[in-house]
Amino acid sequence: MKNNQSDMIIGRHPVVAALQNKKQSINKVFLQDNVKYDDTINEIVKLSKERHLVISKVPRQKLDYLSDHQNHQGVILAIAAYKYFTIDDTLHHAHEMGTDPFFLVLDRIEDPHNLGSMLRTADATGVTGVIIPKRRAVGLTSTVAKASAGAIERVPVVRVTNLVKTVKKLKKMGTWIFGTDIHGVDYRRWNAKGPVALVIGNEGKGISPLLKKQMDEMLTIPMLGKIQSLNASVAAGLVMYQGFNSRHSL
Repeated sequence: MKNNQSDMIIGRHPVVAALQNKKQSINKVFLQDNVKYDDTINEIVKLSKERHLVISKVPRQKLDYLSDHQNHQGVILAIAAYKYFTIDDTLHHAHEMGTDPFFLVLDRIEDPHNLGSMLRTADATGVTGVIIPKRRAVGLTSTVAKASAGAIERVPVVRVTNLVKTVKKLKKMGTWIFGTDIHGVDYRRWNAKGPVALVIGNEGKGISPLLKKQMDEMLTIPMLGKIQSLNASVAAGLVMYQGFNSRHSL
């Protein structure tokens, strides 16, 4: 695993998920001094004490500053680093889940809210690993963590130098590669059984030409309206759930 720069985890549900993850290195817990205690705050205090973490009670202004004025809900964790995984880690994760690998490959996703939302759906649909590029794309940040609602702690994220080379490696391992585009097979017909990777392109430009050449098949989402495109995380969510449906038929 490789470490990213130090960061913060913001918001109650992401904080609970991080505290429950024994592998996450946490430096300090910041709790708003006049926060109203409820079941979630009590759980945060309990988990923090179990891990022998320092709980610093601070004014709201301090949390506003630490979170860059995001909605922190009265609690922030200072963590040593977000962790990135390797392809081998994701294969081990798939083995632990007792399933064939299901990769989500994100080509130059720039919006941290989109990445966080995709991680959340990936966790719900049994994706065993998310692959992102190191350049021209958002990485794992506190905004991503909050948008993921804790999924960042459960879905391995791999950061690679070259997506084309990584996809070629996956193909050599027997993985079928599926991309999303305005032209392709109706996504509702997608059979995602076996080792598969779903590629989602950039919010505005889609999948890059060199990466698109590596696709075994393109999938499209039919639309009736005049706007022939969806938000990247919405499109990814629809196709991931089709993958889930085909892999877990009733």
